[in-house]
Amino acid sequence: MGRSAELNSATLQIFNHHLYELSKGMRPLALMTMTVEAAAPVIARLQGRGIAHYVHEACPDRVNVVFGSRLAVKAVRRFLVGPLCELTAEHDFMLGILLGYDREMQCERFLGRCGDAVETEAPLAVTSEMPLALAADRNALAL
Repeated sequence: MGRSAELNSATLQIFNHHLYELSKGMRPLALMTMTVEAAAPVIARLQGRGIAHYVHEACPDRVNVVFGSRLAVKAVRRFLVGPLCELTAEHDFMLGILLGYDREMQCERFLGRCGDAVETEAPLAVTSEMPLALAADRNALAL
């Protein structure tokens, strides 16, 4: 049996780390890009543990193995249909958030991809008006 289908030490450590973070609720989803041969034992372990997963072709010789929460995998499966670099800004944002990336950085990345200039020094304007939802809640409490 050749070693091509086995997980190398670094890949195994990363995979185990992802499984640990998923089990502790640190993130709902993980993604690993690897050769088809290296993906086979990963997929077998995911199936053996009953962990939801989706295999997406990244290019002819590599696949993205997405795994974790059933709902997160189901959501990603709906929009991950082409290369990652061709995701819409919205789908890129969703994937980053589900993978547990920094929310602030994902917002910055999203706005940049949408063409909005991200100003880090100027704060957003603060209004003195109460949001409608809060105003409705306050009125309901007054009754």
